[in-house]
Amino acid sequence: MFIVSLEYVVDPDTVEPYRMAHMAWVREGFERGVFIASGRKSPPSGGIILAKAASRERLTAWLNEDPFIVASVAQYHVEEFLPTTVGNGFEVLKGI
Repeated sequence: MFIVSLEYVVDPDTVEPYRMAHMAWVREGFERGVFIASGRKSPPSGGIILAKAASRERLTAWLNEDPFIVASVAQYHVEEFLPTTVGNGFEVLKGI
């Protein structure tokens, strides 16, 4: 599993014109089975995505298609995470 932290590199108002295209890309990530969860940071300085991928390289290739990245209004930081202990109801995460 990967924890993906998206950080805006411009003023949040500059990000807005790209948000609809970004959200379409996020929906496609869920449809492809790459994303597990996603959401905005609070305060709104970017977002967090929990992802699964065969490799960091494949995930990075997908992240580079994000309209936010293409427009150079955000950057990603990716951490690989191997869950070994989970709460009740989240057992499925141990195999990701």
